[in-house]
Amino acid sequence: QVHLVESGGGLVQAGGSLRLSCAASGRTFSSYAMGWFRQAPGKEREFVAAMSRTGGSTLYADSVNGRFTISRDNAKNTVYLQMNSLKPEDTAVYYCAGKGPVFYSGTYYSTARSYDYWGQGTQVTVSS
Repeated sequence: QVHLVESGGGLVQAGGSLRLSCAASGRTFSSYAMGWFRQAPGKEREFVAAMSRTGGSTLYADSVNGRFTISRDNAKNTVYLQMNSLKPEDTAVYYCAGKGPVFYSGTYYSTARSYDYWGQGTQVTVSS
């Protein structure tokens, strides 16, 4: 069982930056592939970024590629999402998700149904 808690959301002007953190409980965090998703009002939850359990492989949604960076610190049981050049359309509740344990070191997942564990979400609001 893994418990995920996001933090770092808030209100920022367009063009600004935020860094989200997701702290995981448990001693097996390094065996979990991790991802970030977001859900805007009235819209379905959508994929943002994913990372393999070692951090060696990543995938980004086209809408955030080049602006967002996913990273992890397995020693701190934490995954991060650095968000730069934020746009009003990035406004959403951001969720981190975990899948595991994963055997292959390079595996990541981009669909919500692949994940076993979810955080409670953190609100990101980008003003124009």
